[in-house]
Amino acid sequence: MLQTFDERNRDLVVGIDDRLVHRDRAGISPFDSVVQGGDAVWEGLRLHGGRIFKLAAHLARLRRSAQALAFATIPSEEEITERIRAVLAANAMSDDVHIRLTLTRGVKITSGMDPRLNQLGPTLIVLAEFKPPVYDDRGISLVTSSVRRHRPDSLDPKIHHNNLLTSILAKIEANVAGADDALMLDDNGFVAETNATHVFHVKDDVVRTSTTRACPEGITRETILEICAASGIAVEVGDFSLTQLYSADEVFVTGTMGGVTPVLTLDGRTIGGGRPGTYVAKLAAAYAARTATEGTPVV
Repeated sequence: MLQTFDERNRDLVVGIDDRLVHRDRAGISPFDSVVQGGDAVWEGLRLHGGRIFKLAAHLARLRRSAQALAFATIPSEEEITERIRAVLAANAMSDDVHIRLTLTRGVKITSGMDPRLNQLGPTLIVLAEFKPPVYDDRGISLVTSSVRRHRPDSLDPKIHHNNLLTSILAKIEANVAGADDALMLDDNGFVAETNATHVFHVKDDVVRTSTTRACPEGITRETILEICAASGIAVEVGDFSLTQLYSADEVFVTGTMGGVTPVLTLDGRTIGGGRPGTYVAKLAAAYAARTATEGTPVV
C-alpha cells in the first residue's frame, strides 16, 4: 500500500495562520516548535459532501492535547473552523478530501526546547488534499512490529501529538516485510493499534477492541462502538494478545484516513476465511451511511 500523487493537488492552497499560500510557497519558520522538537498537536479530518464528520469531537481532542502540553494560547473552535472553511473555499473542495490540521506551540525567539521561548502564540496549519480512503477495502495485510507503543507515564497516547517516530519506525518494518501496515503492541505485549489505525477483532459474534491505555482515543473507533451499541452487537473492550487475533473470525482496522478496512493476514497467518467478513461489511456500511449524512457544514 503506497499512496501516490494526485494531480488535483498540484496547485493546492494551504492555510498557515491567517495566510492562504500555494503549497510550493508555504513556509514554516525554522524556529517553529514543530521543527525544533515535534512540539505540536494534530487532527485528521475528512470532508464528506461539504461536511466534516464529528468536527466538534476532533477539535475537542485537539484542545485537550494542547492543554496537556501547556500551550499558552489555543485558537477557539470557531476560529479554527473558519480557517478550514477558507482553505476549502480557496481549493474549491467539497468532497473526497482529507484535512490535516496541525497546531504548533509557535515560533521561538531563539532555538531551544524551553516552552518559555515561545512568546508569539501558536501556529495553525490547515492542509487539505483531494484524497480518497487510503486502504484497499478488499483487505490489507499486517505484520507485528518490534516497536512498542509508549506507556502513559512515558508519553501519554491521549495527547494527539506530532512526535510520530515510533509509528514511522513500525511502518518501516511493515514496508521491509512487504505488509501494508504494522501492528503495534503495548509494553505488556497486548495489542495496542497499528502504526496508523485502531484494531478490532471478532470472535464468536463479539466485536473486541483494545483499551486506549496505549493508543489514542480514536474518533472512528468511538463511532464503531456507537454503531455496535445501536445495532445490538456485543462488544468487549480490554487487553488482547496476538494469539487471539490469529484465531479471530475477523480482524479490521479503523481510522479517518481509511474508514473501516478488513485485515486478511497477520504475520503470514490467514484471518478467518481470508476474505472480508460479515461484521466488517455491516459496520463499514453503517459507518459510510453516517459519514454521508452527518457532520458540520463547512462548504
